[in-house]
Amino acid sequence: MNEPQPTGDMSINTHLARRVQQELGQNVYLCYQCVRCTSGCPVSDFFDWQPNQIMRAVQLGQDDIALHAQTPWLCAACQTCNTRCPQGLDIPAIMEFLTRESRVQGIEPQVPEVNIFNEAFMREIRLWGRAYELGLMAEMKLRTRDLTGDMDLGIRMLRKRKLPLLPGTGHKSRRKIEPLPGAASAVAYYPGCSLHSTAREFDVSTRAVCEALDIALIEPRGWVCCGSSAAHRADPDTAVSLPTTNLALIEQSGFTEVTMPCAACFSRHKAAQHAIRHDDHAREVANRAVGYPYRDTVQVNTLIQTILQRVGSARIAEKVQHPLTGLRIACYYGCLLTRPPEVTQAPHPEYPVDMDAIMTALGATTVDWSYKTTCCGAAHSLTRPDIVLKLSGDLIHHARDAGADVIAVACPLCHMNLDARQFQMGLAEATPVLYFTQLMALALGLPVKKAALDKNLVDPRPLLRDKGVLDLYH
Repeated sequence: MNEPQPTGDMSINTHLARRVQQELGQNVYLCYQCVRCTSGCPVSDFFDWQPNQIMRAVQLGQDDIALHAQTPWLCAACQTCNTRCPQGLDIPAIMEFLTRESRVQGIEPQVPEVNIFNEAFMREIRLWGRAYELGLMAEMKLRTRDLTGDMDLGIRMLRKRKLPLLPGTGHKSRRKIEPLPGAASAVAYYPGCSLHSTAREFDVSTRAVCEALDIALIEPRGWVCCGSSAAHRADPDTAVSLPTTNLALIEQSGFTEVTMPCAACFSRHKAAQHAIRHDDHAREVANRAVGYPYRDTVQVNTLIQTILQRVGSARIAEKVQHPLTGLRIACYYGCLLTRPPEVTQAPHPEYPVDMDAIMTALGATTVDWSYKTTCCGAAHSLTRPDIVLKLSGDLIHHARDAGADVIAVACPLCHMNLDARQFQMGLAEATPVLYFTQLMALALGLPVKKAALDKNLVDPRPLLRDKGVLDLYH
């Protein structure tokens, strides 16, 4: 009996998989559909295809799915999937590649708001060297033709003077940079774009706390934006060159350490460092951007790391003047302070404890909860606020269920989503969201203006008075 002959074309088109391998060095055929990426994805409810399905589509050459799906555009790049992937695949990078590849092939963006955000953000950097948040918001409104959405939020932020009318400026300099006096014993302070605008309270409290702890901070002149989420989605070379420009400036200025309060800035600079150390092309891009062979001598730390390494929790406790006794705090780290661990070198990427150690040293009680690193919606605040309201609202509910009075954060994006948008969530009770440095300023007995509590959209002062944290001294 003759064997039945197969009908139709049974071949697999590997073109897309080869393109991923060529550009990213990622072998999609290592994926064996364990579905961890999907089961842990905080944004999966908003996807049309789940992450594991997108990976399978790339494996099978199903371009009609992979390049026409909304999923790659909606990926928040929270690093949950690649942190948990047993094969070590960089799934967010693959998602970002698919958005770029779809544009190369002339396919319209499946989530136009995200593409508009990327273009507007990169335009701001080209114009000013830094993000200009008011200009970014204005362009988003005009190009999406949504002139009234978030008007209530914009008015509240303007009243709090959290949106500067004029942009800040940075620049790439080819001139020889001379070492700064005192740099060898000081810490370079890279505030990032947000701490000069929407996260002003983080900047004020950070400088005050570090001065009280005898940590000398020096902000190098001429730093540029790290590129945030837009650069690594739109242009991987720019995502390397922008952070390296800053690291070269800091290195040439004589610093050996830079501290970065913003989690996104920390993540982008650590990712660039990691790329330079492990990828020849990235190293060439970096050296071309800075105009000299970058020596990679600068340690990039979060502000939490800098404080613990230079001062330590025991000395912090000794300096406390007004213990935060009776205050129950949920420490929220967000996505990017600890993940992925091969980039951040975080010892506990899923359950970090460093901020908890600082809050405990201040006399507070930290609550045990399972959402320390769950995504708040990240940069979707300007593109898909519905995602942010759902994810951030859930976080606030979980913190309250764990018994927290306040949520402590260390990221401007997290603070924006949890604090500024809280009035839109329809919650029965508001929960103050404070930068951990604001709480430190209060506990160290600094003047209350150094905590900049008046900048928070959810006013924390009534609760802090009830808990005895704000007394007559403050």
